[in-house]
Amino acid sequence: MERRNTKSKRELVLPGDLLDDSGMKAGDYAYVRDGKVYAAVLGVKNVSQLGVSVIPLWGQYMPSAGDLVIGTIVDIGSSNWMVDINAPYPAPLHVNEVPWKVEFGDTSRYLNIGNVVMLKILSVDESKKIQVTMNDSGLRRLEGGLIVEIAHSKVSRVIGKSGSMIQMLKTLSDCRIFVGQNGRIWIDGNDERAMVVADAIKIIEEEAQSSNLTEKIKAFIESNLPDDEEEE
Repeated sequence: MERRNTKSKRELVLPGDLLDDSGMKAGDYAYVRDGKVYAAVLGVKNVSQLGVSVIPLWGQYMPSAGDLVIGTIVDIGSSNWMVDINAPYPAPLHVNEVPWKVEFGDTSRYLNIGNVVMLKILSVDESKKIQVTMNDSGLRRLEGGLIVEIAHSKVSRVIGKSGSMIQMLKTLSDCRIFVGQNGRIWIDGNDERAMVVADAIKIIEEEAQSSNLTEKIKAFIESNLPDDEEEE
């Protein structure tokens, strides 16, 4: 990217754009790499006495310790993988945080670019540095199935009160479903049934404020599931 004029107090920036190379402090939605500050999200550059930040053009998932998320491997290093978790900051996964003994420089044998993984957020510090792990019960590389991506703010509606909505989806479809707090949802089962669940989840996202949504989703799934008479 071309260097941008850091004296401008308002300008549209893209993820990865250089915001400052003079030693300014990174504010919200910005990160430091090799002493330079870069934009983490699409938004408007904002320079103040506190540093340089980005005002995002849309809300993004902000990780919290303990969150379970679905990520995609986007880069590989000698001792870690860089994971896209739908957050404005990079999430490195270190070889010490996976359930395999990985030799230095041998990371691509275990996880490669494009692989999808279930992770847990260990911590997020004041500089927005994220630590993630696969060393916990149920966390693994995801094989097969399909991924649906929704606004992270609608995750609680997909789960439902006391887990009622997600349990209904699982029971009616006979699919395995994992909901990441970052708005990515993994659905695994019969292909046709999984697609019906995916469509139902998009309806939940679009009509999250609707009344009688549970009954509507139940009726949608029951009327769209394939005939199982030939499945044994």
